[in-house]
Amino acid sequence: MDISKVLQFVDEVVYAKTGKRLSDLQRGIIEGTLKRQKYKDIAEKYNCTTNHSKEVGYELWRMLSEIFGETVDKKHLQSILERQSNQNIIFADSNVNSNILGSGCIINNSDSPNPTPDKSQPVTSDLQQQSKNQTQIEQVEKLRQFGLSDEQIAEVLELPLEVVKQVDLEE
Repeated sequence: MDISKVLQFVDEVVYAKTGKRLSDLQRGIIEGTLKRQKYKDIAEKYNCTTNHSKEVGYELWRMLSEIFGETVDKKHLQSILERQSNQNIIFADSNVNSNILGSGCIINNSDSPNPTPDKSQPVTSDLQQQSKNQTQIEQVEKLRQFGLSDEQIAEVLELPLEVVKQVDLEE
């Protein structure tokens, strides 16, 4: 998993709670923070003032604090995201490719919905399907811990509502 997956995770959680997506600058602030960049550097990349990037950052941290139920700030973002997404996140210096290693990801790994079967893809084995089902159950449980409703979880994970509601019955 890479930074784009972290951004996708945060964007999905924010969308589920607020109905709004992260702006480009907000995404840049998260990425820059994880790469240990200063607001000045982030502002230059997004062609805005340092003060503007700080203001947007402050509002972002406040919003994420409300969503995650703990104080989020620039210094603690990485550890909070590790806890919230159940990931071990390793970010290198900004001049090295950054990546994320871990397990228990609560993000649906498909980048876009695929409503029709793709015949170019191999048929999923029973073992793969069981693993996928277990992952979805874990995802549902984790998102419930964030306080999301079954309807919100179904939307985020692109699952039928009935499937999400069945997770309680399977336990």
